[in-house]
Amino acid sequence: MSKNNNVVPEARAALDKFKMEAATEVGVNLKQGYNGDLTSKQAGSVGGQMVKNMIKSYEQNMK
Repeated sequence: MSKNNNVVPEARAALDKFKMEAATEVGVNLKQGYNGDLTSKQAGSVGGQMVKNMIKSYEQNMK
């Protein structure tokens, strides 16, 4: 099984939207589809921002 398969296929659009929002927050210009021209630092900052936002959301829902 490919690691890129989602358990819930409908989640793909939501994840893509979430990724684009995180990229905008850190000032990385993502485009739809292939983004192989990003540096490791840029890609890492997007992923890090996504994790930061997920933790923030989780903490707010615990209250």
